[in-house]
Amino acid sequence: MSTPMSSPYMSAGGMMSYDYDQSHGQGWVTFAGVMVIIAGVLNTIYGIAAIDKATFFTQNARYVFADLQTFGWIVLILGVTQILAALAIWNGTGWGRWFGVACAGANMILQMLWIPSAPFLALTILVLDILVVYGLLVYGGSRRGAIEARERAEASAAT
Repeated sequence: MSTPMSSPYMSAGGMMSYDYDQSHGQGWVTFAGVMVIIAGVLNTIYGIAAIDKATFFTQNARYVFADLQTFGWIVLILGVTQILAALAIWNGTGWGRWFGVACAGANMILQMLWIPSAPFLALTILVLDILVVYGLLVYGGSRRGAIEARERAEASAAT
């Protein structure tokens, strides 16, 4: 098994070099992006099912506020937002990391409210959202920060 490497860049001595530090933690960021898009697709499907009053959900559940159809609209909107957040995370934008954390946080709150309808599913997704927030907060900005630090160093060396 080989060591994952980033693309080569020219070092100060003019030799091609690889930056091994950039790949540290990128598995967590990829995991976070994949989980956010999976949650987004599932939330979109569940939202449509709840709006349509499908028999998938428990019909006699009591909700904190509103009803199953209202939760369906909220979940549908969050699902579309999560898909956009996953694309921003994979694009590597600085705001994408925070947008992903906000979407995962909103999904955690929503899953706690969704527990009466599908308890095991909601608790499983809640745990995955916690892992997504961890991955984005700990490793989400490291690649962009490393690239920007290298660019600053190259700019200061050129002047």
